[in-house]
Amino acid sequence: MAIELDNSFTVPVPPEQAWDVLLDVERIAPCMPGASVTSVEGDEIAGQVKVKLGPLSLTYKGTAKFTEKDPASHTIAIEASGKETRGAGTASATVHASLKPADAAGQTQVSIHTSLNVTGRPAQFGRSLLPEVSGKLIDQFAANLAALIESTRTPAEATPEEGAPASSTAAAAGGATGTAATTAPAQPVAQLQQEDSLNLIKLVGGPVLKRVIPIAAAAALLALFGRRIRRLFTRSKS
Repeated sequence: MAIELDNSFTVPVPPEQAWDVLLDVERIAPCMPGASVTSVEGDEIAGQVKVKLGPLSLTYKGTAKFTEKDPASHTIAIEASGKETRGAGTASATVHASLKPADAAGQTQVSIHTSLNVTGRPAQFGRSLLPEVSGKLIDQFAANLAALIESTRTPAEATPEEGAPASSTAAAAGGATGTAATTAPAQPVAQLQQEDSLNLIKLVGGPVLKRVIPIAAAAALLALFGRRIRRLFTRSKS
């Protein structure tokens, strides 16, 4: 099943800084639920993604490669492919991302176009589900990425009030005793939601359940009839 997806999110740093962050794959991989990087060699990345759908658990292992990195236009192209570790399902994608200044000063809008091809059990849920899954997944990735960026920021030095001497400002910051002020470490604005696997039911809830229930019901009926047929066959032989 092939599908085209368009997503976007905002990063709370200017494009020049966002560019460096997004190219640091090992650093940002934990921001994507269920994803982990096993090795990085030049422009090639090996890793895995764990997906959970109720009792169904899938693990994809594969590789991704940067096919384009243009710092002048802030555009990236990636080709990725993976395969189920315990099944015949496959997934491949070509991703094009571009970074542009967002409407808010000091922020970057990241636009992503993905050409995705999925085979195997996940393809049973249909192309109508994938855009919603990808959208919510990108939202969670963006929130985690923003928290990661904020956690590594150092607080900006306080700007002295106009007309106030720098010495008096430093003394005020140091307290009544005149000791030097210490800079407290920055705190993330949001907690990084690191998850061992991508839980689709938790991510999108209802839309997934609507598709899982018919499949589960069909599987249950097949199992029930299968047992009855085996019993009848056993009785006939006896």
